[in-house]
Order: sequence, then C-alpha cells, then structure tokens
Amino acid sequence: VQLADSGGGLVQPGGSLRLSCAASGFTFSSLDMRWVRQAPGQGREWVADISSGSRRRYYADSVKDRFTISRDNVKNTLYLQMNSLKTEDTGVYYCATGSRYSDPRAWGQGTQVTVAS
Repeated sequence: VQLADSGGGLVQPGGSLRLSCAASGFTFSSLDMRWVRQAPGQGREWVADISSGSRRRYYADSVKDRFTISRDNVKNTLYLQMNSLKTEDTGVYYCATGSRYSDPRAWGQGTQVTVAS
C-alpha cells in the first residue's frame, strides 16, 4: 500500500492550493479516505473524510466551507481543494486510508503547506 502526497507550497492568506494523493498497491475505490494535518509543534489534526464512493464527506469545523475533499477512483487519486487559506492552516498535510474512526493502513509522506504573507 502506497500513498504519495503532493501539491503543497507557500501561499498568501486568502489564497488557494490543491493537494493530491496518488494511491497504489490496493483497491483505492473500496476504501474511505481522509486528510490529516500537523501544525508545527502540535499533534495531528483530522481535516476531512470521504467515503469510498464519494457520497459522504465530512469536515472539521476549522475548514468547513473552505476546503473540499474529493476523489477520482479511476485515477486512484484523492484531492483536497483548499480555498481562503489562513495562517493557521499552515502545517504538513497527510492523506491516509480509512475514515477518522479507523486506524489507517497507510499514510502518505506528507506535503508542506505554508500560509504566510
């Protein structure tokens, strides 16, 4: 099972970024997926979940109405569209298998998002 995160970078407050997570080594379309982030000096924080067929999506209150989780089960890729970014969104973003209620089978390596002026 392999997950490869990408798409992070430096962006000004109010800007946007789109993260991607390429999956391989398992049947991507059969698993719920999640995004998690870790701010400097803090523990990991759940950001969003998406069900295997994209019918259900859940978000942390801190990102609701700004972030959108999606997936392409043909391309075996998970996405996180981040809009109206704030400085407090800075951190390393990880994709992982499963919903926030399950132990993940695999984690991506993480991609750094820095929101600063």
